[in-house]
Amino acid sequence: MTRTSDAPSKPLRCLLVSDFTIGGLAPILSAHAPSPDMASVVAPFDQVIPLLLDGNHACWQPAPEVAVIWTRPQSVIRSFAAVAGGESIALEQVLSEVDQFAEHVRGAASRAHIVIVPTWTWPSYDRGLGMLNLNPASGPGYFLMRMNTRLVDQLAGLSNVHLLDAARWVATVGAGAQHPKLWHLGKIAFSPEVLTEAAIDIKAVVRAVRGLARKLVLVDLDDTLWGGIVGEVGWRNLDLGGHSPIGESFVAFQRALKALTRRGVVLGIVSKNTEEVALEAIDSHPEMILKRADFAGWRINWRDKAENIAELVDELNLGLASVVFIDDSPAERARVRAALPDVLTPEWPADRLVYEKSLRQLDCFDAPYIGEEDRARTGMYVAERERRYLQTSVQSVDEYLASLDLTVTHEPVDGSNLKRAAQLLNKTNQMNLTTRRLPEAQFREWAGAPQNYMRLFRVADKYGDYGLTGIASFTIQGDTARVTDFLLSCRVMGREVEKVMLTVLAEAARSNGLDRLLAEYGPTDRNAPCLAFFAEQSGFTREGEVFTWRLDQPYPCPAHVAIQAQTAADAPVP
Repeated sequence: MTRTSDAPSKPLRCLLVSDFTIGGLAPILSAHAPSPDMASVVAPFDQVIPLLLDGNHACWQPAPEVAVIWTRPQSVIRSFAAVAGGESIALEQVLSEVDQFAEHVRGAASRAHIVIVPTWTWPSYDRGLGMLNLNPASGPGYFLMRMNTRLVDQLAGLSNVHLLDAARWVATVGAGAQHPKLWHLGKIAFSPEVLTEAAIDIKAVVRAVRGLARKLVLVDLDDTLWGGIVGEVGWRNLDLGGHSPIGESFVAFQRALKALTRRGVVLGIVSKNTEEVALEAIDSHPEMILKRADFAGWRINWRDKAENIAELVDELNLGLASVVFIDDSPAERARVRAALPDVLTPEWPADRLVYEKSLRQLDCFDAPYIGEEDRARTGMYVAERERRYLQTSVQSVDEYLASLDLTVTHEPVDGSNLKRAAQLLNKTNQMNLTTRRLPEAQFREWAGAPQNYMRLFRVADKYGDYGLTGIASFTIQGDTARVTDFLLSCRVMGREVEKVMLTVLAEAARSNGLDRLLAEYGPTDRNAPCLAFFAEQSGFTREGEVFTWRLDQPYPCPAHVAIQAQTAADAPVP
């Protein structure tokens, strides 16, 4: 059955720290859709540096889930205020103050789960030095660019600190974004419209960090991916590319979709069409940017689109809350919204010339990290199609598994795999024993503790490399190895990789002279598959929701899997 979104939870505590009146952001964060809900606390006005230095201040108690540190450059970087006032100040002096400010933010980063820092901006009505505003020697505009770049560089190593482009918010709003009247009357640095743009991006950060970004875009074909109805006009007569403004706009839209796949977003098709005709257009039209291999799957038929979406999402082993559906038909959009409310079905413009713009404005795809595995995700799904085809052609499950030539490699946590491992820990739900969540720094600290053992698992077969897909760990408690984490990506569930992970844990526990391996299931509304595995397939002895393997006997490893060990992520064991 296709999964739905998580149940509502209490609002996240958000601390707003600023040197201007920022209280107007609090109700926008609270009311602005979509989730998560946020309850904001406004720190004392214009006390930025003292608050960043004082971890015992009441505003940090209890620790906020989110802290927004939004400042004006002339307030926190005094030498820049002098530059803006026409004084001659060396760039290095200005940058040294930026370094100091970054150090203050670094200290505050240990007090909040997520820290958000908007970049510095300058009012557009101030021309500065005009033609000399970008002069490297004295131009305030040049200094401001260098300051923002330096701030980004100084904070880049902090996994829980995220910088946002406030200049884009100001540019989006336009001339009314900042006005001297607002400042003089109430120390208001930005208009409500800018605060609304800020709230959109702040919530996008929080969703991304909490693993709530959308992962799958399902698109219609006729008048959505190309102009015209292919079944009526034929693929040669579609409005796509060429010298037609509409045709060019569809090509631009496809390029934007292709760019999403390079961020780890997966594409699929749900279209009322004849499959053979539609696939011929995709394969044959010379102006198609997206090819068959760019789509993880499709449902091209004359059935109800909501049913097709639910079926395809289930086949791809994703959740409805991870889906965006794009269709030019208002009636089809209304049907999907009513039947599948967890699917994001944005209003789509009637003007086909702005399809690309509408796609690029969506804020639901933000991710805290983009790695090589994210970029290769579509290829992984295409390979999975081949595996499903193979599965239908063999006589038994054992024969199918043996034909995959499966290899599982396990390795410790190190700098090369830390980000991906933390990402996996914080977003995996189905095959997850305890559903423990940890910030990246705490995750690495736990893995390095002497009483703890953790291994990361990579999976590959003859069709391709799944990448890093599993985490298993235990803590030594007396004569017992107590499993702390046992989680596996849904992409490799059902191939007995779970048993390989238990084999590795059991051998590590045996080598430490322990007597038993104990796994206690922590139920959530989404990890029932993990309970089913331990209860029905693991071979462990069960008492309630506690499962035990006695270590006086080795845990049996599946015969169809080759296991490789690495001492580090880039150094195989000889």
